[in-house]
Amino acid sequence: MNMIQNLPWLFLVLPLLVAAIDWLCFSKCPKTAATLSTLSAAATFGLCIAYLSGLQTGIPGVYVWMPTASAALDLHLGLITDDLAMRMMLVVTGIGLLVHIFSIGYMKGDSSNLSRYFAGLSIFMFSMSTIVLADNLAMTFIGWEMVGFSSYLLIGHWFHKASAADAAKKAFITNRVGDFGFLLGILLTIGVFGTLTFADMGNVSGTAVAPALLTAMVICLFCGAIGKSAQFPLHVWLPDAMEGPTPVSALIHAATMVAAGVYMMVRLQVSMGTEIFTETACLVISTVGAITAVMAAIIATQQDDIKRVLAYSTLSQLGYMVMAVGLLAGEAAMFHLYTHAWFKALLFLGAGAIIVCCHHEQDIWKMGGLAKRMPLTVLCFLMGTFALIAVPGFSGFFSKEAILDAAIVNHPTFFWIGAGVAAITTFYMTRLCLVAFLGSARDHGAEHATEAGPTMVLPLLLLAVMAIISGYGFMADKLVPAEGFTAPGFHFGFTFYVSLGALVLGLAAAIVVYGWGKRERDPLAGNFISKALRNRLYIDAIYDKLVIGGIQECGARIIEFIDFVVIRGLLVQGISWLVGRFGVLLSWLQCGSLRAYSCITGLGLLIIIIIIAL
Repeated sequence: MNMIQNLPWLFLVLPLLVAAIDWLCFSKCPKTAATLSTLSAAATFGLCIAYLSGLQTGIPGVYVWMPTASAALDLHLGLITDDLAMRMMLVVTGIGLLVHIFSIGYMKGDSSNLSRYFAGLSIFMFSMSTIVLADNLAMTFIGWEMVGFSSYLLIGHWFHKASAADAAKKAFITNRVGDFGFLLGILLTIGVFGTLTFADMGNVSGTAVAPALLTAMVICLFCGAIGKSAQFPLHVWLPDAMEGPTPVSALIHAATMVAAGVYMMVRLQVSMGTEIFTETACLVISTVGAITAVMAAIIATQQDDIKRVLAYSTLSQLGYMVMAVGLLAGEAAMFHLYTHAWFKALLFLGAGAIIVCCHHEQDIWKMGGLAKRMPLTVLCFLMGTFALIAVPGFSGFFSKEAILDAAIVNHPTFFWIGAGVAAITTFYMTRLCLVAFLGSARDHGAEHATEAGPTMVLPLLLLAVMAIISGYGFMADKLVPAEGFTAPGFHFGFTFYVSLGALVLGLAAAIVVYGWGKRERDPLAGNFISKALRNRLYIDAIYDKLVIGGIQECGARIIEFIDFVVIRGLLVQGISWLVGRFGVLLSWLQCGSLRAYSCITGLGLLIIIIIIAL
């Protein structure tokens, strides 16, 4: 019976075991490593389907990891298997499996160590599963840090490229900043609730706690989400993370890792109760999400790299979700997380297929005419685009409407911000499709492009189906990571007409500016606004010059002071000088004069007599 009850531990044990085997035993056998990792992903996906189909195994065993004087504060390893966790696991394992299959075709012929690549994917699956299934914040933090480690491995997989190595370090270090705040929030949680276990938090009321302390606790915990979900001002790592292989972008930076922050905040709302989230904390969370959504959307309008356009789109959509969390609309946030996972993974994998078939060209202005040469891939990409820009009937339409409905009820300002972001999203995604898919080929890579292979097309087709139907009630009611969720469906009202107006406005603006793919260059490029957007509003430059450069310069000055003044000046040269002066003093005594020696002897005797007398 214990074995059956502990079946959920396979979500963690299986990918971790496979990662170790791939790394240690099959480093020279990439095909075997790929097969093992893919089978591991398939097994965990099948187990998740079994759970969602009604497989009951009781409560998984809990193992004490670090006992303390108080049983409530024992650090233990335990799993939670409620609807929120298991439905989130479907997203993680489902997209993880498709990414594994896609990677087999995408990485074929790659000269890098593919065993290391697939081991990294398995480590990530273990790490993300730990975050989702952990029944306490301490175990969540372990998964949190492991996700950072695995993303470091995967972003920097092509470490021989300086840009990839730098991007991996940037992602790792930036996330550490947010994780420091997260750790402070965990310590404050102990002070407020006296426990880190999610199930026990609901038994403690926060009414007796000072609102300022609750606000500090929530904002510190939110710092972890700012890092992992790439919210302003820690958003800078995500666009650079595109230096990793495109399947990594689909798995980590579109569907799962970056959604961990949103999932964690919703888990806290479910466990602690929404009353713990003070008005100030909610306003901070919603404002950060809104700023990120707007900023990322306008930057995306002037990006030419197809993966960077999608990266900033991810930032913007995550801003939507975080804004919904701040509005205490956790169900809407998780609904959009769920639909976004499928269609954004589709877009990234579609972009990967396009990049491979265009001989690793990523500039959309060097593409063109791909609709004729890669019709199936382009069709799948368009399905993802329609979901992203919220065309009525596609999954993204329903989840975006849910967020806008929550915003107009709770805070109308955020409703209009969301509607404006929707229009900008439609503009930049239409721009991408017009430039890359229509017109004639602008470069030899696009001119000789052919349809992607079956291992890449099959995941695209499955994700395209999900991009269309995943928002409808017959599927969403059973799969959206939220307790008792019911899909809103079609309803014609103010929100619908505003959303439709944003869609039409964005489409019309993009067609007017870019025509039907016959432009040879971006007509909006060249002015100071375009330059600012192409340079990411100079935020990265400010960090490099002021924050990183300033810290390095300040640190260098401090080290220089310690080196030259303290170590060299006082310790080394100071001691040397002191010994030299002492030697000179002693040399005066050793002068060779009998009269001087007699005088010194008499003076010494006199001192001894005085000491004895006293």
